[in-house]
Amino acid sequence: MVTLDVRPQLLDALSALRDRVAAARFPLPLAGAPRARANRDELLAQLDDYLVPRLREPEAPLLAVVGGSTGAGKSTLVNSLVGRRVSEAGVLRPTTRTPVLVCHPEDQHWFSGMRVLPDLTRVWAPQRDFTDDLLLPGENPARVLRVETAETLPPGLALLDAPDIDSLVSDNRVLAAELICAADIWIMVTTAARYADAVPWHMLRTAKEYDVSLVTVLDRVPHQVIGEVSRQYGALLTKAGLGHVPRFTVPELPESVWGGGLLPATAVAQLRTWLIHQAQDPAARQQIMARTARGVLDSLKSRMPELAGAAAAQYAAALRLTAVVEAAYDSEHTRVRGRLQAGAVLAGDALKRWRAFPLDCTADELLDALVESLATLLLCAVTAADERIDDAWRREPAAAAPGLADREPAAQSAEQRIGIAVRRWRRELEEYAEDEVRELDRSLAPDPELVAALVGTALLGGRRGRTAGETLAERIGGHAALRLRDRAGRLLVEHVDRVLHAERERRLAPLDALDVNPEPQAELIAALSVLQKER
Repeated sequence: MVTLDVRPQLLDALSALRDRVAAARFPLPLAGAPRARANRDELLAQLDDYLVPRLREPEAPLLAVVGGSTGAGKSTLVNSLVGRRVSEAGVLRPTTRTPVLVCHPEDQHWFSGMRVLPDLTRVWAPQRDFTDDLLLPGENPARVLRVETAETLPPGLALLDAPDIDSLVSDNRVLAAELICAADIWIMVTTAARYADAVPWHMLRTAKEYDVSLVTVLDRVPHQVIGEVSRQYGALLTKAGLGHVPRFTVPELPESVWGGGLLPATAVAQLRTWLIHQAQDPAARQQIMARTARGVLDSLKSRMPELAGAAAAQYAAALRLTAVVEAAYDSEHTRVRGRLQAGAVLAGDALKRWRAFPLDCTADELLDALVESLATLLLCAVTAADERIDDAWRREPAAAAPGLADREPAAQSAEQRIGIAVRRWRRELEEYAEDEVRELDRSLAPDPELVAALVGTALLGGRRGRTAGETLAERIGGHAALRLRDRAGRLLVEHVDRVLHAERERRLAPLDALDVNPEPQAELIAALSVLQKER
């Protein structure tokens, strides 16, 4: 007989693996990302709600989760197994909004805490109270677990009535899948009219994939076709490799037609007997728990590499997006440096001001024109880089992530940011000019603003600014002019580099905020490797 392995080393390895799975993120909208997120959430639910608590406390009661399609009669079945109404049943769909867990009073402590389903708020309802009065204002009924006790259930067995797996309410569908992941035994309920539907078969195939302890109930079968329907359903199960699964048939009765009463005890006697046997027979109980736990553990061998592969795809896409940004800004940076060396800033209004200087243009006006022309050059470079990025990212599916494709307007536009940076460069240039003038004889020292205008023109004007350098040397001396030009040149390079680097980082910031890095892939595989060794 297979037994549960509850060694501390295995639990430690499993907890570490669980943390790696929880840390995995798939924010980029790649083709496999939705599946990866769903697989991660499902795996977390199985680890948190079933595997870890089951291995830590194998003596806890068996939990049988009753799931199925809309109108399959799950609540009526649960009520009938318990022998009284504990879960609301009716003709309105979906009826089960708040899941209901029923256990023997001696077992209530196992489910009152956060041992399983820790994300659900517990409420305790008086018998036959199915209203929403027990919920706090604004509380989502889909995130609440109502715990009932019934002495008609044997100790060691708990039933959980889950919402419809095909509910029109998305929260109900998500919760139904989460609850099923917490089960020792999956009880899948379908009807004579819907046993071939896709949704229940998806759950059956999932149960087979994970090799969990599964039971099927064919409910509401008319007496006149009960043999034929049961035979056809059995053939489908056998074809799907599920012919060994315990199967129970419940005939269509007046109580089930109206969806509000209890079925006769004889209608559910076989299922009830089977469940009680699994809970009370030590060998059967051990086999049930070991099979479901082992099935989840075995499934990790395929599920973890799949998550790791999805994480690697995310990182590869993030690298592609980053490379586009860096290439665009590197290209524009090179072009700006070339334009500066060619004197492209001294053009248009700036060139006009320089030609009028100093007779019809003041030093302040010349500096204003140079600053505006330099800012225009940088803004054109940033705009060109962003347009190149946008064009490349339109062909990259990962760029459709929120914050990347639909960028929010910044508090400051690029024009404002660049304008501030360039004016800061001007102020520091004027400070450098003041430093040099301060060393000269006061009677011969030129106006610092004039010196700043001349050195700015010499730096930004290329060949057209050569006379500015000559005039500067005449005013403050050749050695001082050379020293000032060197200092101002380094200052210009620093500011230009800083502007383009800041704009590149601004463009990369939304991508960086997604925190897509290579670690998850390696960590997932490493955690699986450690767990496999411990097994």
